[in-house]
Amino acid sequence: MEKSLSGFCIIENTKAMIFAGHIIAGSFQFVLLKPPRSCQLGYVMRTATVDRNTKETRISASVGLDGTGTYDVRTGIGFIDHMLEQLSRHSLIDLSLRADGDLHIDFHHTTEDTGYAVGEAVSQALGDRAGIRRYGSAYIPMDETLTRVALDCSNRPYLVWKVAFSRPKLGEMDTELFKEWFQAFAQSAGLTLHVENLYGENNHHIVESCFKGLARALRQAIEIDPRQANAVPSTKGVLGGSL
Repeated sequence: MEKSLSGFCIIENTKAMIFAGHIIAGSFQFVLLKPPRSCQLGYVMRTATVDRNTKETRISASVGLDGTGTYDVRTGIGFIDHMLEQLSRHSLIDLSLRADGDLHIDFHHTTEDTGYAVGEAVSQALGDRAGIRRYGSAYIPMDETLTRVALDCSNRPYLVWKVAFSRPKLGEMDTELFKEWFQAFAQSAGLTLHVENLYGENNHHIVESCFKGLARALRQAIEIDPRQANAVPSTKGVLGGSL
């Protein structure tokens, strides 16, 4: 199995390892005359930064799709911070986010616009989406709750949201705003995104399972497939728009 780590290429099996152009097997060392294809292609970290400034919000979002799930999130809304930290940790997408919004009015604009900003950063980091697995799905249990998330990085945005809450608020957070975040994220990230809570009672568990499900499905979908590292995963040869 080939891996690219910090500019080096490693092939792992039961007997040999290639490191920095050499094969080490037991006490023998062999010079690798022709490195594997992924080494020849090189490895570029997929990152992007988006600044989104309006009269309602000022947001800066940075993502690293090939990260370790490190995060630094400050939106002024504690619950959204918590959910975006879950998104980063379980997708392994590094996320830095700063938001300054009109919270004196309500949480709507800041919640929605962080979805737009993070989604746009993900879309820019994906580029032409060549090499990705494209599809991802996850079932997430949280105690009494079970949620299913499936997505397609099709660059054709669409959200199916089958999630109901029994309370209008979680703390100070309006539960209706969670759909707004997912809608904004799917739109700007270019995702066909289906989120369905199959059952559950605790509203916190329900929404957290939605974000964790998105994270796990996204992690699958944006992963580079070594069998088609240079190919756009579509018979059309392109992902986006009405194609």
